[in-house]
Amino acid sequence: MTLDPAKFRDPFVTAKGEARAHVALRALETLWFNTGTLCNLTCAGCYIESSPRNDRLAWLTLADVRLYLDEIARDGLGVELIGFTGGEPFMNPEFLPMLRAVLESGRRALVLTNAMAPMRKQRAELLDLRARFGDRLTIRVSLDHYTKPVHEAERGKRSWAPTIDGLVWLASNGFNLDVAGRRLTAEAEETLRIGYRALFAERGIDVDAMDPVRLMLFPEMDPARDVPEITTACWGILDKSPDSVMCASSRMVVRRRGADAPAVLACTLLAYDRRFELGGTLSEASRPVALNHSYCASFCVLGGAACSRG
Repeated sequence: MTLDPAKFRDPFVTAKGEARAHVALRALETLWFNTGTLCNLTCAGCYIESSPRNDRLAWLTLADVRLYLDEIARDGLGVELIGFTGGEPFMNPEFLPMLRAVLESGRRALVLTNAMAPMRKQRAELLDLRARFGDRLTIRVSLDHYTKPVHEAERGKRSWAPTIDGLVWLASNGFNLDVAGRRLTAEAEETLRIGYRALFAERGIDVDAMDPVRLMLFPEMDPARDVPEITTACWGILDKSPDSVMCASSRMVVRRRGADAPAVLACTLLAYDRRFELGGTLSEASRPVALNHSYCASFCVLGGAACSRG
């Protein structure tokens, strides 16, 4: 069923006239930097349509990252984890200096990557960071399924072997390693995890596939699919706390193409919806977020997913 066009319009009231749920920022624990939407792949179901040609989010710069690290330090914000996403972060020419600056600030860093050629070209620099900062650096590799046909149906031909090679290299060099999969098939979660576990054992990849943090399985989202709107009553009905939703503890920094300065968004998934742009500083972006998008329901509240490592 396609999404009712009357839904997700008003930030305060649903299509049925009920009070829309809002999520307050409990504490800023995770700050994401989107390094830019350019990517070496064009995946069929990419959440933000990254590709070799999509530069709607321009390259983030080292100066941009330092701006927010300075705000965190100045205001005593309790940010524990800095995440890097894209696009493919390793394509950004200033990515390694950005990552180094975060680690030198004393915080943990999480890097989302497809572990292909852009990462492979910077293995020496990664080994240096691993030697200096150890497990404060985590690499999360996108492997959409435990089989080549399903993975390549999403990511394209000849994408499987380079990603597996990257995973094996990271594992053999002792990196703190996570994997992100997708629920692309009708398989039960347990079946998916058993499949990944067999693959990891075969390839010598030290990732516990039964751990929902070490192997994250993200739900599929279709912005045109009809989903319920989340009302204030839903928290009690679902026995779920608003504090468990991503925007209760995280924000994302982007630089829009042609913009004079970066912006802070409520969510890693809603890069283009201006309703979720909260300001230019972390202070400005601390206000509550209206759950006024279908992804709020399908990914976070009903899907139970989160991008942060925990």
